[in-house]
Amino acid sequence: MNPVIVIPSYWSGDQAGLTSPGAYDHTTDLVGQRPELDRCLASLEQVRKLPRVIVLLVCPQAELARTEARVRDIIDQHPSVEVTLITNREASAIMKRVSELAPKASGETVSLRGYGAIRNMGLACAAILGHNAVVFLDDDEVVLSSDFMERALYGLGNETRQRLPILAKSGYFYDKAGSPLADTTKKAGITCRWWTKRIEFNRWMEKALAGTRISRSNYVCGGCFAVHARAFSRVAFDPYITRGEDLDYLFNMRLFGLDVWFDNAWAVKHLPPAQAEESPRFMQNVYRWYYERAKLAVASRKPEYNSVTAAALMPYPGPWISGGLDERVRKTALARAFFTREHRGYWHIWRHGIGEAQEYAREHERDYLRFVSFWPSIIDGLRGDKRLAALLERA
Repeated sequence: MNPVIVIPSYWSGDQAGLTSPGAYDHTTDLVGQRPELDRCLASLEQVRKLPRVIVLLVCPQAELARTEARVRDIIDQHPSVEVTLITNREASAIMKRVSELAPKASGETVSLRGYGAIRNMGLACAAILGHNAVVFLDDDEVVLSSDFMERALYGLGNETRQRLPILAKSGYFYDKAGSPLADTTKKAGITCRWWTKRIEFNRWMEKALAGTRISRSNYVCGGCFAVHARAFSRVAFDPYITRGEDLDYLFNMRLFGLDVWFDNAWAVKHLPPAQAEESPRFMQNVYRWYYERAKLAVASRKPEYNSVTAAALMPYPGPWISGGLDERVRKTALARAFFTREHRGYWHIWRHGIGEAQEYAREHERDYLRFVSFWPSIIDGLRGDKRLAALLERA
């Protein structure tokens, strides 16, 4: 096994974050005291047999020079961690090659913009540098033990007792309070009554944590996720989804007749920064779930794909791709328009956002299926590309 750790790192030039659909949950402030990436790399210093670490630098183009200098300074403070930093310069060369390999793919499918495309950039870099396993870690997480890589690679590339291949697997995260479960101590009021997954998620997670170490997963923690080349050479992340690209990868694997597995002995700690506004993130999720449902419906009508249904994903996340989604969105947007401080944001979503999300879903519901048909040839073309490999080695 020749693994690599991939860490997407999101930065903003100012303290203001990105708020449009397709923006990021958080961006690191360029002038902050101790950036999340610094904390993450520090935690990796304890890891035995630590492989190469690829950091994907996501930032506004206008702030590239300042941000790159800051990030390189952070990297230099952790000399025991071998880091390859991918900026817009390296990414542009890879994107150009991808466009040559798949000229009919629409949009930015492999880039440093958009959750799914950024993940695909990580897979592309791994292929170029000859790695056959990718371990994704988020920069707002910390590794908990020196055997992190041993746990990450446990079972990967092997088979279950039923002779099913383990080609992708997820660990899980502990929150600031040290719990792997969603917080249910606070009663869900009217603003969350139709938009909470806590009970369903906890029901699934409790069963998975109490079961055998490796079990079939209905969940993906994108910041504690390992994927073998036999999977990522065939299945790409979806660059058209606004967020939730990690769980979406599980759906995509199932479309190809493959599974994501859950490892209840592999975990990280998640320490995310506070969020200023909730309505933009809610809007991202509205886009996400309408698009997800439409994509899976289109795929179910194509004989080359396996059908992925809500019933097969109960108790979580099945309800989110079911017919009940429409009522969930409408009631939540209206309740939050009246009973939260973000009146204007949620009122816009109730009046216009739902229709906009439905239109986006109709326009793009076939795009991933078209793109993923090109993906194997993209990976084959990138693998062993000496020119790009030399470029990344210099990075």
